[in-house]
Amino acid sequence: MLVCLAAPAQLAAAAETIRVGVLKFGTVNWELNTLKAHGLDTRHDINVEIVPFAGEDATNVALRAGAVDIIVSDWLDVSRARASGEDLTFVPYSASVGAIMVAANSPLHSMADLNGRKIGVTGGPHDKSWLMIQALVRRDVGIDLASANDIVYGAPPLLAEKARSGELDAVLTFWHFAARLEAEGFRRLVSAEDAARALGAMGQVSALGYVFHDAWASSHHDAVVSFIKASRETKLLLRASDAEWQRLFTDGIIKDEGRALEALRDRYREGIPARPAAEEELDAQTLFAVLSELGGEKLVGPSPIMMPGTYWPGLDDVD
Repeated sequence: MLVCLAAPAQLAAAAETIRVGVLKFGTVNWELNTLKAHGLDTRHDINVEIVPFAGEDATNVALRAGAVDIIVSDWLDVSRARASGEDLTFVPYSASVGAIMVAANSPLHSMADLNGRKIGVTGGPHDKSWLMIQALVRRDVGIDLASANDIVYGAPPLLAEKARSGELDAVLTFWHFAARLEAEGFRRLVSAEDAARALGAMGQVSALGYVFHDAWASSHHDAVVSFIKASRETKLLLRASDAEWQRLFTDGIIKDEGRALEALRDRYREGIPARPAAEEELDAQTLFAVLSELGGEKLVGPSPIMMPGTYWPGLDDVD
């Protein structure tokens, strides 16, 4: 009897815990909650611990302090960190990106109409989506968006409300805020993905990824591979099951319902990475070079090219 009782305990002890730092109300919680709800971490012999934080800066500090093992960030931040001597690395998580949204009855129907307007922009003047859209509009229709328009920078909820009230002619916002506006009848004028493809990307490039230290991954290789596999299985579930999205609403993980929930679901699904990481990495390198020209060292850091190792080499063991 004692042997039978000890065996499960030994198996449980073998499951390595991976601490993932996330924004308390961020969209990453949708995936991680689903992963935990269906025991997909346990299926892969790991235990995912979700560690919530109030802000993005706090997750970055926690990763560097060793308080968490993984956070979500973008390849631009990772390359910049590597150029400064850190050993961060990146695994694609989501290719969902923001867009310039206009009201259903707006007279704006093309990029050429973005002239002499009041435009809200989230993320600040050096946001990579904003820079790429500026480059696309400048190249294709000859308009310098930053100088030809009244640009209002601000937080996504505030700018969304200004767009609803008609105080803004258009708003560039993050993908989930764009999806909510879309559910209210707003339409996309141009997206960051449109800009990325026009500027040289051959396909979707993940805007965000799971980020961790090379050194940690080297000593926990199997656990990292298991985490990535569990993440991908979770995405397959969220792609296939509408009921799972309803569960996320019922359980209070997503506050949106009805058309807004459907829009979030559909845009999330569109952003699920579906390309080999090696192909994505080549496109990310192309876009990095473009962003280096547009934003300079303030945006990309001391290296004008994306640093080697930005995409985790261990992905070869998963792909």
